[in-house]
Amino acid sequence: MENDPIKAKLGAAYPDLPPGERAVVRVLLDDHPFAALGSLRALAERAGVSPPTASRLFDRLGYAGFADFQAAVRDRSRLLEFVTRAPTAPAGATAGAQVWQAAQDLRAGLEGTLAAVPEQLCQTVAALLADARTVWALGGPLSELAAEYLVRQLSGLRPGVHRVPEPAYARARTVLDLSGSDLVVAYDFRRYSSATARFVRAARARDARLVLVTDAWESPLAAEAEVLIRLPREAAGPIAPLAHEIAVTELLLVAAAARLAPAGRLADLDALAQTL
Repeated sequence: MENDPIKAKLGAAYPDLPPGERAVVRVLLDDHPFAALGSLRALAERAGVSPPTASRLFDRLGYAGFADFQAAVRDRSRLLEFVTRAPTAPAGATAGAQVWQAAQDLRAGLEGTLAAVPEQLCQTVAALLADARTVWALGGPLSELAAEYLVRQLSGLRPGVHRVPEPAYARARTVLDLSGSDLVVAYDFRRYSSATARFVRAARARDARLVLVTDAWESPLAAEAEVLIRLPREAAGPIAPLAHEIAVTELLLVAAAARLAPAGRLADLDALAQTL
């Protein structure tokens, strides 16, 4: 607990709290940080108290409400937590224990991620990727790499695939032409991107469809999604779950390719690449 100031703060306050707020603290400490990353109502239900009781705890602790407490939890670097926790390595191992643990986490995360995308879900997304008039992809500071990978690969399989542009005015022009025939694929992970949220909500207001790839704690955009792909907790690696996002994207691309029969297009692409 000494390595985490938020857990230390909760533990120090615990003895002086009323019973209901103590129950909330027990849930937060027993399932840290995950219990703090859902809704206030979900946290209160787990603690067996009312939402106002849970809310009073965060006011008492000096936060500007539950959202402020959540922001503090999210701001804790996953990399810092990883390098400061005691590694669980094989007996006798000394050097490289953290690398060994990272490899175990990655393996467990990939297995959980692939299990979270069953065949029917893949086929549902593949149909959207194949049938949309245009496909627009975007992500946050790191998940934009997964969006870029989707665009590069999918644009070889079909026309009309684009990255959402960065400048606000270019995004406005993009949204202006969207309709229910268009698809947005958004990758949104802690810390959730406000720029992604603004674009997605504007696109949904134009009836564009949404496939959202997010984490176990769910982007605030989850309620907007027609199709939600939620990676499990194990996918949250020490830095960012990029490998898992790419793995999911690979599955979706394979399923889309089977629907699109893109052999002729790919042959033309290869031929053109040789001449340019």
